[in-house]
Formats: sequence, C-alpha cells, structure tokens
Amino acid sequence: QLQLVESGGGLVQPGGSLRLSCAASGFTLDYYDIGWFRQAPGKEREGVSCMSSSDGSTHYADFVKGRFTISRDNAKNTVYLQMNSLKPEDTAVYYCYSDRGLWGQGTQVTVSS
Repeated sequence: QLQLVESGGGLVQPGGSLRLSCAASGFTLDYYDIGWFRQAPGKEREGVSCMSSSDGSTHYADFVKGRFTISRDNAKNTVYLQMNSLKPEDTAVYYCYSDRGLWGQGTQVTVSS
C-alpha cells in the first residue's frame, strides 16, 4: 500500500524544538521530490520546505529559513523536518508530500507557553 505516515508532532514551548518524521511505504521515497507543508486554522496550506530527488538540493520558505532543516534517510525510507526556535505562529498541522502524488495524514504542531 502506498502511503506516507507523519509523526513527531506535539506541544512545545516557544523557542523549543521538534523533529517531524515522514515514513514512506510501498515506494522508494528518494525517487521523488519531497516536501513539507503546513496548514494553520483558517489559513491555506503553505509550503515549508522541499528536497529534490535528483541532487538533494533543499529549499525553504522565508519564514522558516535558518530554523528548519529537511533531511532524508534513504535506508529508512523516511524524510525529516527538524524544527528549531519554534514560534507560536508555527502552530499548524504539518503534512509531507511526495511527488509520487501522495500526502500524509498530517501531524499537529502546537507552539505555546
């Protein structure tokens, strides 16, 4: 079964860190471009970061540059999003997306004191 499963979300205080994971099954993750998106309540889904399958190059939205890092473990068929210096405005449901045409189910990240 083709699927992406996110994990690692939770409640964290401002300035804290979380690492999100997105595990792929049924296909090889690094054959396709992969990205992280987020959607806050009442807002549209927006791109956060992506990684190219061809050369591993990465891109980040301006609002996370210097704080978030996307990475991939091919042996585990998993992509990660390391999130540091979290802010309340980072609160959202985070989704991973594979250019295979798949979305994960999302994981909630809440940044609050």
